[in-house]
Amino acid sequence: MIYRFRIILDNDTEEDIFRDIEIRNTDTLEDLHNTITQSFGFDGSEMASFYVSDVDWNQGDEISLFDMSEGANGVKLMSETILKDVVTEEQPHLIYVYDFLSMWTFFVELGEIVQEAPSTDYPNLMFAHGEIPTEAPEKNFEAEAFDSLKEYDDDYDVDDYESLDFDEQWN
Repeated sequence: MIYRFRIILDNDTEEDIFRDIEIRNTDTLEDLHNTITQSFGFDGSEMASFYVSDVDWNQGDEISLFDMSEGANGVKLMSETILKDVVTEEQPHLIYVYDFLSMWTFFVELGEIVQEAPSTDYPNLMFAHGEIPTEAPEKNFEAEAFDSLKEYDDDYDVDDYESLDFDEQWN
């Protein structure tokens, strides 16, 4: 079976920037990662992760390009994760983040599942709309998102070391 995805750049510009991609449901998330980076013109040399998402685009479990964890609890890896095991008609959303310094963020949505077409090479870029900007769009974090942190407001001035009860010669 072939998955048809729409990958949309999360940006605040007037123009939508997206790619429509076809890929086999038996391919890995690493294959999807490579297809996304190529279709948007990235060189693919940066770290990236997929996140399982709900319909409201809330970030869930991470599936990483590389295992950077140092503990016994390793992360799920793109190269070991088959698309059909993560994306289904009931669970059609992923968030894709490329280059953790620039934070290129994309919404990945399964649009359709179709039969494989003879003489078509997969993965297949079906449609490209919009030019990717030279820099990742800045994230607009609303103040309301940080209201829950007010309970931790302790009136400490972190630059005033004299008033903190801290022994610099502890060692």
